[in-house]
Amino acid sequence: MSQAASHSPLRSALQGVREAIPLLGGYIPVALSFGLVATQAGFSTLEATAISALIYAGASQFLFVGMIATGAPLWLVVAMTLLINIRHVVYGPNLAALLPRSRHWPWLMHGLTDQVFALALTRLPQLPEVKRFSWFLGASLLAWGAWIIGTAVGATAGEAFTARWPLLGEIMPFALPALFLTMVAPRFTDKRWAVAMGCTILAALCLTLVGWSNVAIPLAAACGALCFYSTQFYTQRFATNRRRES
Repeated sequence: MSQAASHSPLRSALQGVREAIPLLGGYIPVALSFGLVATQAGFSTLEATAISALIYAGASQFLFVGMIATGAPLWLVVAMTLLINIRHVVYGPNLAALLPRSRHWPWLMHGLTDQVFALALTRLPQLPEVKRFSWFLGASLLAWGAWIIGTAVGATAGEAFTARWPLLGEIMPFALPALFLTMVAPRFTDKRWAVAMGCTILAALCLTLVGWSNVAIPLAAACGALCFYSTQFYTQRFATNRRRES
Protein backbone atom coordinates (compact mmCIF):
# COMPACT_ATOMS: atom_id res chain seq x y z
CA MET A 1 0.00 0.00 0.00
CA SER A 2 1.41 3.44 -0.93
CA GLN A 3 2.13 6.12 1.67
CA ALA A 4 -0.55 8.38 0.20
CA ALA A 5 -3.20 5.65 0.49
CA SER A 6 -2.29 4.77 4.09
CA HIS A 7 -1.84 8.38 5.20
CA SER A 8 -4.04 9.60 8.06
CA PRO A 9 -4.20 13.42 8.24
CA LEU A 10 -5.38 13.26 11.86
CA ARG A 11 -2.47 11.04 12.86
CA SER A 12 0.03 13.35 11.17
CA ALA A 13 -1.54 16.40 12.83
CA LEU A 14 -1.33 14.71 16.24
CA GLN A 15 2.32 13.92 15.52
CA GLY A 16 2.86 17.64 14.89
CA VAL A 17 1.12 18.44 18.18
CA ARG A 18 3.30 15.99 20.12
CA GLU A 19 6.52 17.24 18.59
CA ALA A 20 5.59 20.89 19.23
CA ILE A 21 4.89 20.35 22.95
CA PRO A 22 8.47 21.29 23.97
CA LEU A 23 7.86 24.72 22.42
CA LEU A 24 5.30 25.43 25.13
CA GLY A 25 8.08 25.74 27.69
CA GLY A 26 8.96 29.01 25.98
CA TYR A 27 5.56 30.07 24.65
CA ILE A 28 3.59 29.98 27.88
CA PRO A 29 5.91 32.19 30.02
CA VAL A 30 6.21 34.75 27.21
CA ALA A 31 2.44 34.73 26.61
CA LEU A 32 1.80 35.19 30.35
CA SER A 33 4.28 38.05 30.35
CA PHE A 34 2.59 39.68 27.36
CA GLY A 35 -0.85 39.41 28.94
CA LEU A 36 0.46 41.12 32.07
CA VAL A 37 2.31 43.83 30.13
CA ALA A 38 -0.74 44.53 27.95
CA THR A 39 -3.09 45.01 30.90
CA GLN A 40 -0.53 47.20 32.67
CA ALA A 41 -0.43 49.32 29.50
CA GLY A 42 -4.19 49.87 29.72
CA PHE A 43 -5.56 47.12 27.45
CA SER A 44 -8.45 44.97 28.59
CA THR A 45 -8.20 41.17 28.83
CA LEU A 46 -10.32 40.84 25.69
CA GLU A 47 -8.14 43.31 23.77
CA ALA A 48 -4.91 41.61 24.87
CA THR A 49 -6.27 38.20 23.86
CA ALA A 50 -7.45 39.56 20.50
CA ILE A 51 -3.97 40.97 19.82
CA SER A 52 -2.45 37.54 20.43
CA ALA A 53 -5.07 35.85 18.26
CA LEU A 54 -4.93 38.26 15.31
CA ILE A 55 -1.43 39.76 15.32
CA TYR A 56 0.37 36.75 16.87
CA ALA A 57 3.83 38.21 16.45
CA GLY A 58 5.74 37.70 19.70
CA ALA A 59 8.21 40.56 20.16
CA SER A 60 6.15 42.79 17.86
CA GLN A 61 3.21 42.54 20.23
CA PHE A 62 5.27 43.94 23.11
CA LEU A 63 6.37 46.78 20.84
CA PHE A 64 2.78 47.30 19.65
CA VAL A 65 1.25 47.73 23.12
CA GLY A 66 4.18 49.87 24.29
CA MET A 67 3.91 52.27 21.36
CA ILE A 68 0.12 52.46 21.58
CA ALA A 69 0.34 53.16 25.32
CA THR A 70 2.78 56.05 24.72
CA GLY A 71 0.53 57.57 22.05
CA ALA A 72 2.68 56.82 19.00
CA PRO A 73 0.94 57.44 15.64
CA LEU A 74 -0.71 54.38 14.12
CA TRP A 75 1.37 54.51 10.91
CA LEU A 76 4.59 54.32 12.95
CA VAL A 77 3.25 51.41 15.01
CA VAL A 78 2.37 49.50 11.84
CA ALA A 79 5.70 50.33 10.18
CA MET A 80 7.76 49.20 13.17
CA THR A 81 5.75 45.99 13.53
CA LEU A 82 6.34 45.16 9.87
CA LEU A 83 10.04 45.95 10.16
CA ILE A 84 10.48 43.59 13.09
CA ASN A 85 8.63 40.85 11.19
CA ILE A 86 10.78 41.28 8.08
CA ARG A 87 12.64 38.17 9.25
CA HIS A 88 9.80 36.16 7.71
CA VAL A 89 11.31 37.06 4.34
CA VAL A 90 14.00 34.57 5.30
CA TYR A 91 11.62 31.98 6.74
CA GLY A 92 9.30 31.70 3.73
CA PRO A 93 11.80 30.73 1.00
CA ASN A 94 13.52 28.22 3.30
CA LEU A 95 10.26 26.39 4.01
CA ALA A 96 8.72 26.73 0.55
CA ALA A 97 10.91 24.01 -0.92
CA LEU A 98 9.82 21.59 1.82
CA LEU A 99 6.06 22.14 1.62
CA PRO A 100 3.51 20.57 -0.74
CA ARG A 101 1.23 22.75 -2.82
CA SER A 102 -2.05 23.63 -1.13
CA ARG A 103 -4.66 26.35 -1.41
CA HIS A 104 -4.77 26.47 2.39
CA TRP A 105 -1.23 27.74 2.90
CA PRO A 106 -2.15 31.47 2.91
CA TRP A 107 -4.25 30.79 6.02
CA LEU A 108 -1.76 28.49 7.71
CA MET A 109 1.08 30.97 7.27
CA HIS A 110 -0.50 32.89 10.14
CA GLY A 111 0.89 30.11 12.34
CA LEU A 112 4.49 30.54 11.17
CA THR A 113 6.55 31.81 14.08
CA ASP A 114 10.25 31.72 14.91
CA GLN A 115 9.95 28.55 16.96
CA VAL A 116 7.58 26.76 14.58
CA PHE A 117 9.94 27.64 11.74
CA ALA A 118 12.95 26.21 13.59
CA LEU A 119 11.07 23.00 14.38
CA ALA A 120 9.63 22.67 10.87
CA LEU A 121 12.99 23.26 9.22
CA THR A 122 14.36 20.33 11.20
CA ARG A 123 11.41 17.93 10.97
CA LEU A 124 9.84 18.48 7.53
CA PRO A 125 12.78 17.01 5.57
CA GLN A 126 12.43 13.86 7.68
CA LEU A 127 8.73 13.41 6.87
CA PRO A 128 7.11 12.03 3.71
CA GLU A 129 5.66 14.85 1.63
CA VAL A 130 2.12 13.58 2.12
CA LYS A 131 2.38 14.11 5.90
CA ARG A 132 3.90 17.57 5.91
CA PHE A 133 0.75 19.68 5.60
CA SER A 134 -1.07 17.92 8.46
CA TRP A 135 2.06 17.92 10.61
CA PHE A 136 2.49 21.68 10.17
CA LEU A 137 -1.21 22.21 10.92
CA GLY A 138 -0.98 20.34 14.23
CA ALA A 139 2.25 22.01 15.34
CA SER A 140 1.18 25.54 14.44
CA LEU A 141 -2.31 25.24 15.96
CA LEU A 142 -0.89 24.00 19.26
CA ALA A 143 1.54 26.91 19.44
CA TRP A 144 -1.14 29.45 18.47
CA GLY A 145 -3.66 28.07 20.96
CA ALA A 146 -1.10 28.04 23.79
CA TRP A 147 -0.13 31.62 22.99
CA ILE A 148 -3.75 32.82 23.11
CA ILE A 149 -4.57 30.94 26.33
CA GLY A 150 -1.34 32.09 27.97
CA THR A 151 -2.12 35.69 27.10
CA ALA A 152 -5.64 35.43 28.54
CA VAL A 153 -4.32 33.90 31.78
CA GLY A 154 -1.56 36.49 32.07
CA ALA A 155 -4.03 39.32 31.49
CA THR A 156 -6.51 38.08 34.09
CA ALA A 157 -4.21 36.67 36.77
CA GLY A 158 -0.73 38.00 35.97
CA GLU A 159 -0.71 40.62 38.71
CA ALA A 160 -1.97 38.08 41.26
CA PHE A 161 0.85 35.70 40.29
CA THR A 162 3.56 38.34 40.58
CA ALA A 163 2.15 39.61 43.88
CA ARG A 164 2.20 36.09 45.34
CA TRP A 165 5.58 35.15 43.84
CA PRO A 166 7.64 38.37 43.33
CA LEU A 167 10.50 36.43 41.75
CA LEU A 168 8.16 35.48 38.92
CA GLY A 169 7.85 39.14 38.00
CA GLU A 170 11.63 39.35 37.67
CA ILE A 171 11.90 36.19 35.57
CA MET A 172 9.02 36.66 33.13
CA PRO A 173 10.53 39.62 31.20
CA PHE A 174 13.53 37.42 30.35
CA ALA A 175 11.31 34.67 28.89
CA LEU A 176 11.30 36.17 25.40
CA PRO A 177 15.09 36.62 25.00
CA ALA A 178 15.63 33.18 26.56
CA LEU A 179 13.27 31.65 23.99
CA PHE A 180 15.22 33.25 21.14
CA LEU A 181 18.55 32.13 22.59
CA THR A 182 17.47 28.49 22.77
CA MET A 183 16.27 28.67 19.19
CA VAL A 184 19.35 30.42 17.79
CA ALA A 185 22.15 28.58 19.62
CA PRO A 186 21.90 25.23 17.73
CA ARG A 187 22.25 27.05 14.40
CA PHE A 188 25.83 28.07 15.19
CA THR A 189 26.89 24.54 14.27
CA ASP A 190 26.37 25.47 10.59
CA LYS A 191 29.01 27.84 9.18
CA ARG A 192 26.65 29.80 6.91
CA TRP A 193 24.09 30.31 9.69
CA ALA A 194 26.87 31.21 12.13
CA VAL A 195 28.17 33.93 9.80
CA ALA A 196 24.66 35.31 9.21
CA MET A 197 23.75 35.35 12.89
CA GLY A 198 27.11 36.81 13.84
CA CYS A 199 26.47 39.61 11.33
CA THR A 200 23.00 40.14 12.81
CA ILE A 201 24.30 40.34 16.38
CA LEU A 202 27.11 42.71 15.42
CA ALA A 203 24.76 44.96 13.44
CA ALA A 204 22.23 45.11 16.30
CA LEU A 205 24.99 45.97 18.79
CA CYS A 206 26.46 48.72 16.60
CA LEU A 207 23.06 50.27 15.85
CA THR A 208 22.22 50.28 19.56
CA LEU A 209 25.54 51.88 20.49
CA VAL A 210 25.03 54.72 17.98
CA GLY A 211 21.58 55.44 19.38
CA TRP A 212 19.37 53.66 16.82
CA SER A 213 17.93 51.17 19.30
CA ASN A 214 14.38 51.63 17.98
CA VAL A 215 15.30 50.17 14.59
CA ALA A 216 18.23 47.98 15.64
CA ILE A 217 16.31 44.69 15.53
CA PRO A 218 14.65 45.01 12.09
CA LEU A 219 17.74 46.51 10.42
CA ALA A 220 20.00 43.88 11.98
CA ALA A 221 17.62 41.15 10.81
CA ALA A 222 17.76 42.57 7.28
CA CYS A 223 21.59 42.59 7.44
CA GLY A 224 21.59 38.99 8.61
CA ALA A 225 19.25 37.92 5.81
CA LEU A 226 21.39 39.72 3.22
CA CYS A 227 24.53 38.08 4.64
CA PHE A 228 22.90 34.63 4.59
CA TYR A 229 21.82 34.81 0.96
CA SER A 230 25.05 36.48 -0.15
CA THR A 231 27.05 33.70 1.47
CA GLN A 232 24.80 31.11 -0.16
CA PHE A 233 25.17 32.75 -3.58
CA TYR A 234 28.96 33.02 -3.45
CA THR A 235 29.31 29.49 -2.06
CA GLN A 236 27.27 28.06 -4.92
CA ARG A 237 29.14 30.18 -7.45
CA PHE A 238 32.51 29.04 -6.07
CA ALA A 239 31.40 25.39 -6.17
CA THR A 240 30.22 25.79 -9.77
CA ASN A 241 33.54 27.32 -10.84
CA ARG A 242 35.45 24.54 -9.12
CA ARG A 243 33.44 21.91 -10.99
CA ARG A 244 34.07 23.66 -14.30
CA GLU A 245 37.81 23.84 -13.66
CA SER A 246 38.00 20.16 -12.76
